Amino acid sequence: MNQQPVVGSSEGRLGVLLPGLGAVATTFIAGVEAAKRGLAAPFGSLTQMNTIRLGKRTEGRSPLIKDFIDLAALDQLVFGAWDPIADDAYDSAVTAGVLERSHLDPLEDVLRAVEPMPAVFDTAYVKRLDGPNVKTGANKRELAEQLREDIRRFKAENGCERAVMVWCGSTEIFLRPGDAHRTIEAFEAAMEANSPDIAPSMLYAYAAIMEGVAYANGAPNLSADVPALERLAIERGVPISGKDFKTGQTLMKTILAPGLKARMLGLSGWFSTNILGNRDGAVLDDPDSFKTKEESKLGVLEHILQPDMYPELYGKMYHKVRINYYPPRGDNKEGWDNLDIFGWMGYPMQIKVDFLCRDSILAAPIVLDLAIFLDLAQRSGMKGIQEWLSFYFKSPQVIEGLYPEHDLFIQQKKLKNTLRWLGGEEPITHLGVEYYE
Repeated sequence: MNQQPVVGSSEGRLGVLLPGLGAVATTFIAGVEAAKRGLAAPFGSLTQMNTIRLGKRTEGRSPLIKDFIDLAALDQLVFGAWDPIADDAYDSAVTAGVLERSHLDPLEDVLRAVEPMPAVFDTAYVKRLDGPNVKTGANKRELAEQLREDIRRFKAENGCERAVMVWCGSTEIFLRPGDAHRTIEAFEAAMEANSPDIAPSMLYAYAAIMEGVAYANGAPNLSADVPALERLAIERGVPISGKDFKTGQTLMKTILAPGLKARMLGLSGWFSTNILGNRDGAVLDDPDSFKTKEESKLGVLEHILQPDMYPELYGKMYHKVRINYYPPRGDNKEGWDNLDIFGWMGYPMQIKVDFLCRDSILAAPIVLDLAIFLDLAQRSGMKGIQEWLSFYFKSPQVIEGLYPEHDLFIQQKKLKNTLRWLGGEEPITHLGVEYYE
């Protein structure tokens, strides 16, 4: 591992900038503000509630992560957002219907203070959503410059020492990397030419990197994960990570699939279907947006189970994913999974999972942890793709030439060992060397 960096101080206000002020973003903001006031606990957040073992088990050192390493505290966070719908965070949260009014009303003052800036938005990329609160400009380069100005103004007006950006917007249509994404020169020329290869989320990523703001992509969009922006992030010393928050059904896959592989149990097929409403469901009802999400979801099992390495167990695995828009369900998504597995002598068995989850409730602590950990990375001089944050994503961004790690437990080990390294502690290998000393 590289030489341990010096972690800069977390003092000062940290701006958390959110493209998209819908269900996920408002649930995140409300939860943080509730935690500040002692009205709710930040369940699901590693930065706030998880411990980290240091040294041997016999040493008994397991402090909270936030007590072990210098992290920004909740009362240092200041929120800003962009959205094509002009509703403030309170009205948006009421519309989203994730949180009850009994939880929102005590926070109305702070939620109303978060008013979305005009968004860079184009219905060509998100066909089932529209709104009047959008920027205009001669070309996409000009729109990106307007976003950069928004970042500078937000930091100045709110007295922020630093800022991070976490994409909480909708899933855009499926795009593949092309010539426009190979170099920053080609990327900027494509912006000036209004190329359809440059999606709005890429403009946010570009603006963040150019302003020295760490960026995380919470959707499956092609965003910062193109060669031009990955190199730009390294050149400008900016951490980036993504993509697609790992919340409901995929979270279950990354828990269950490693268990099957660990026991060398075979898998004939895994059928997944979702029903969900809310803005996310409406957007994903469009086939082009669903294609983007499908690509993100389908890669998980291939990488965990390694069918090329274990062809008898997983070589004929059939994996199908469906997403169905069902407005009455709102944000309370339901994920059904059927697993056809086999064991000793090839005898078949089945596993059925019906996960009635709350998508934004699962996503909100991810936004918090990413904001705080990306700030830590920025203060530590870490730059480019932060693979140690793969724990939070369905489709982890990795350095070119590497395959993404999807096993939740390996991801967790990598995350905590990175924190140990940053804090000057030895990594935990779980090798029982004490028996050989």
